[in-house]
Amino acid sequence: MLDLPGGSDVHVLLQPGPVTDWDSASRSDTARYAKYFWGMLERGVYLPCSQYECLFLSTAHTDADIDATLTAAQEVLPTLR
Repeated sequence: MLDLPGGSDVHVLLQPGPVTDWDSASRSDTARYAKYFWGMLERGVYLPCSQYECLFLSTAHTDADIDATLTAAQEVLPTLR
């Protein structure tokens, strides 16, 4: 799940169902997120260490930054199966 609540903060919670509250969020796969975190870091993208923390988008992020992040995610996400 990728939560875009309408602001600049994003939460990446890896689980099959919707996240509507703490109970559903707490069922997220922390080991899988750790693999995602390290895969992204190896590609130069620093994410929050915990999936329960937010990451923030900013006007300081260029189109190239966003493209690099998306490319890294496209490489890492298939390895999480």
